[in-house]
Amino acid sequence: MVQYAEKISSSGHAGLPGRTLGLKVESSGELIRQVGQGFSFQAIRMLESRSGIALPEIAAIIGLPARTLARRKTSGRLTPDESEKLLRLSSVFELAVDLFEGKQSDALKWLSTPKKALENQTPLSYSRTE
Repeated sequence: MVQYAEKISSSGHAGLPGRTLGLKVESSGELIRQVGQGFSFQAIRMLESRSGIALPEIAAIIGLPARTLARRKTSGRLTPDESEKLLRLSSVFELAVDLFEGKQSDALKWLSTPKKALENQTPLSYSRTE
């Protein structure tokens, strides 16, 4: 199981990951419980709108083929595994935004630009794994 720790945002406030998914959680236990139940499909849409990462790219990063994505949209719910991967992706984005002092466009540009240190892959592509 992934360990989720509170982090300090650039505003200096402690918070749990998932703010770009629209999650409203008060504790790590509550976050883990929501992951275990599977997030609503709306969590993907929230990340798409708040991050600027296109839905097909989000789906590819969390390992959702197009047909599975369509089924999840119809059912309205992700599996716990898909939810955990989505939470990881949102956490990467949130940390990048914090790193760039709240500038989402700078964070997305950095995440989407290949890096020599990553064998000319993007940080987003590396977020497929933990």
